[in-house]
Amino acid sequence: MLFNSQSFFIFFAIVYLLYLALHKNRTLQNGLLLIASYYFYGSWDWRFLSLIAISTIVDFFIGRALGRTPLDALARRKQLLAISVVVNLSILGFFKYFNFFAESLADLLSLLGMQANPTTLQIILPVGISFYTFQTMSYTIDIYRNRLRPARTFLDFAVFVSFFPQLVAGPIERASNLIPQFEKPRRITVEQINTGLFLILWGLFKKMVVGDNAGLIADQIFNDYANYQGVDLLIGVLAFSIQIYGDFSGYSDIARGISRLMGFELMVNFRLPYFALNPTDFWQRWHISLSSWLRDYLYIPLGGNRKGTFKTYRNLFVTMLLGGLWHGAAWNFVIWGAFHGTILILYRLFEKKPAHRDPWGGDHAYFVVVAKMMLMFALTLVGWLIFRASSAEQIAYMLSHLSLATSGASAELGRKLLFYAAPLLVVQVYQYVTRDLLILTKLRVPARALVYGLLVSWIFIFGVRESLEFIYFQF
Repeated sequence: MLFNSQSFFIFFAIVYLLYLALHKNRTLQNGLLLIASYYFYGSWDWRFLSLIAISTIVDFFIGRALGRTPLDALARRKQLLAISVVVNLSILGFFKYFNFFAESLADLLSLLGMQANPTTLQIILPVGISFYTFQTMSYTIDIYRNRLRPARTFLDFAVFVSFFPQLVAGPIERASNLIPQFEKPRRITVEQINTGLFLILWGLFKKMVVGDNAGLIADQIFNDYANYQGVDLLIGVLAFSIQIYGDFSGYSDIARGISRLMGFELMVNFRLPYFALNPTDFWQRWHISLSSWLRDYLYIPLGGNRKGTFKTYRNLFVTMLLGGLWHGAAWNFVIWGAFHGTILILYRLFEKKPAHRDPWGGDHAYFVVVAKMMLMFALTLVGWLIFRASSAEQIAYMLSHLSLATSGASAELGRKLLFYAAPLLVVQVYQYVTRDLLILTKLRVPARALVYGLLVSWIFIFGVRESLEFIYFQF
């Protein structure tokens, strides 16, 4: 069931009306949300509901046990945490990475002159498994670190794990933010309804008009890359960069908007990432819930930047490498993670005073800031080429055939892409200048009505009619 489908709107309308009718009883509201969330997830494949149930049951009782175990009983606390981590990573590893590692091992043995037939299974990847696995793991880790108390009831915890707006593609919420919201009555304000409706509308526009139309161009070029070169390949990479941003940030906006209509606040997952000035700035703007998770639960436990320069760079590289692997069981994702780890290290080596900390103040001239922004965007495009490519041969071909040479199709491809991307760019420049992602909700009523009317018109006129799956559902 996709956010951009008619079936979802019918589903949400029914759930929302029932939710409002139960406003005097928080427990019944949470029960409704749990049933709705399991129905929502089960609409893909009901069999995978068992995986969510296992994670929920294991981590709830491990969390309770950790809460009862004294802080000085370190060995016992480590044992409990290990059970949670092993169970969650075993499920994730089997369904997402078993075939990848089996095939990779067979390829390695073949290179060494040994024949091996990999044992692979017809495993279906459960939608959003990486998202809810990381979400439940952070819960037990935070209790282990004594930074969080266990959830009061099993119902509150179960609906935290399965909350349907952000279940399959994030943001990856922290228990410290979301569980307290399930533990107390919600008060839905006019401001939440106003901003919630805008976020849903803006997210649908980014997905259906910008992302899906850019995706048609990207697929045309990436799926037949050997017949393109020069500017056409560049347009294909640009199209994918717009597609993945419109698609993923659009999902996050819709998830936040739906949650606000019900009185919940989810974290902001994107802050204009293509305005980043360096790799650190980019990862503070792109998929913030994942990058902050990797920082808090991987980079810092590895030692962060506390144990010398070499180990800091090692920790950065390992974190980004595993962050790339989180995205999918394929070598292009590993290479993509290694690429981002490398440019993070290079920027730390040569940029002693990161401009993103105060980009428009101090001694940073405007043209220098813009140049830094353009360089980071160019590096991001290289990363997206690696991310989207299906083989090492494709990566090599596209990188080596990028140029300013045009073809008869270049102008038309560029015109199409600009037509769909221009409205997004205009709005985001306005958001960047005002430093307010919700600035359009603060316009005067006539101006706001005009903007909203234009968004609705574009969705109905130019939105891709077929309900295309969100890219990050596969992760």
